[in-house]
Amino acid sequence: MDRRQRKTREAIFHAFTELLSRTDYHNITVGEIIEKADIGRATFYAHFETKDYLLKAFCEELFCHLFDTQFNTNHEHRHIFDCGSTESVFLHLFRHLQKNDHNILTLLACRNNSLFLSYFRSSLEGLIEDNLSLFNAKKSDQVPEAFWKNHILSTFMGTLEWWLNHGRKESPEVITQYFFNVI
Repeated sequence: MDRRQRKTREAIFHAFTELLSRTDYHNITVGEIIEKADIGRATFYAHFETKDYLLKAFCEELFCHLFDTQFNTNHEHRHIFDCGSTESVFLHLFRHLQKNDHNILTLLACRNNSLFLSYFRSSLEGLIEDNLSLFNAKKSDQVPEAFWKNHILSTFMGTLEWWLNHGRKESPEVITQYFFNVI
C-alpha cells in the first residue's frame, strides 16, 4: 500500500471510530463515513466493499498490531493501534481495551455487536493458537486440543464480558491474571 492509500485508509478508520464514539454501529452510514473522512464515495469503495468490510478490516488491524508486536516483527505496516508493548499479548489486548483505543469498547458493547464479536472471536482464535504454549502446563492429556482451544477462547470472552459489565474496575494486569488463573 502506498503512502496516499495508507493515509486515506487511516482517514477512513479515524472517521469511523469518531462516529462510533457517538453513534451505534448499525446507525452509521457510508455517507457519514465519507463525509467525515473527506473522501469520495468511489474512494471509500476502492478500500472497502461495505461498512461491514470496514469493520472487519478494523478488527484485523487490531489483531495484526498484536501479532506484529508479539513476534517483534520488523514490518512496513503502520498500525492505527500504536504502542511499543512487549508484555503478554493478552495483557496487551486488555490494555488497548482499557484505553478504549479507537472506541473499540463501543463496538463490544453496542446493542447489535454480533458481527464485531464474530470477527473478534475469529481473530482471537488465531491469537490463542499462536500462544498455546502459555497454557500447555495446565492442559490435561485427556482433553482434545480442539476442545482446549475452545475452552481458552470461551474463558477469554467470558472474562472480557465480565470485566466490561463490571465497569472495567480491575486493571488490565489484574484482569489478565484472573484470566490466566481460571484456565
